[in-house]
Amino acid sequence: MAVKTEFSIKDLENLSGVKAHTIRIWEKRYALLEPNRTDTNIRNYDMSNLTKLLNATFLYRQGFKISKIAELQQDEIERLITESELDQTNHYALHLFKQAMFEFDHHLFNKTYKKLAKKESFDFIFFDLFMPLLNEIGLLWQTGTIDPVHERFISELIKQKIIENIVQAQEAMDIETSPSFALFLPYEEIHEIGLLYANFILLSEGHQTLYLGSNIPMDNLKHLTKHYSDITFFSYFTVKPDDQSVEKYVKDFYKQVKPASNYPLWLMGHKLQDIAVGELGKNIQIIHRLNALRNFVKSQKS
Repeated sequence: MAVKTEFSIKDLENLSGVKAHTIRIWEKRYALLEPNRTDTNIRNYDMSNLTKLLNATFLYRQGFKISKIAELQQDEIERLITESELDQTNHYALHLFKQAMFEFDHHLFNKTYKKLAKKESFDFIFFDLFMPLLNEIGLLWQTGTIDPVHERFISELIKQKIIENIVQAQEAMDIETSPSFALFLPYEEIHEIGLLYANFILLSEGHQTLYLGSNIPMDNLKHLTKHYSDITFFSYFTVKPDDQSVEKYVKDFYKQVKPASNYPLWLMGHKLQDIAVGELGKNIQIIHRLNALRNFVKSQKS
């Protein structure tokens, strides 16, 4: 499948947040964009048009007149942004992450991240920038505005940053202790970002962890109980289990992993949104929001 490099005006609306009617006005009145036309006279826009629109939209929202922006070349727009130090804002960082996605530019992504990391915590970057970015990209993918490969590219870059912070948290530990948590995703579950970030939080709060990753068959977990008598299992349900209820999964977990055991099981993810805390049993801890996990871990320690 070819990567999407041409966009309809509806795509531009979805990506920029500017109504198609307004984009047409900017194009007709100020010649901001230069679309190509099909044999049936339908407009389509290439990557350079998209980039210019996204940059122009950012400047417009910062108070610049669209008539002035339209007179500038792309390099002048970028220079204006840099000279005005608007690239220091978190809003523009989000814009640059999107641009990196469309251009498959990991250098731009890393440069933007490093600049943010000098002034912001990783918690802030993750919850205030990465999560909104992923949510927006998910909607764009569902509407066909972007290709799945765009979503995968940016998701993998975000995972790399979480892993970098995981390594730093591991290296910061003074002593080697037995793991407190074993983290895993259910069989056929591949959405790993939430579990990775949970691993980072647990490590940064002083807990050693065993990270097993995605797509773990339930019967594999029982082998851990041969090595650890006191460990908490931790899982993140995004789309799995889909052929059974969460309640059934929990019952099967305790049947297969360690019958009649008291091993705690902490659960997070979309599949748990309608299940109340305490509903699944005394050994099952449900945390509904990832941004609440750190405080919950601290409360358990105290």
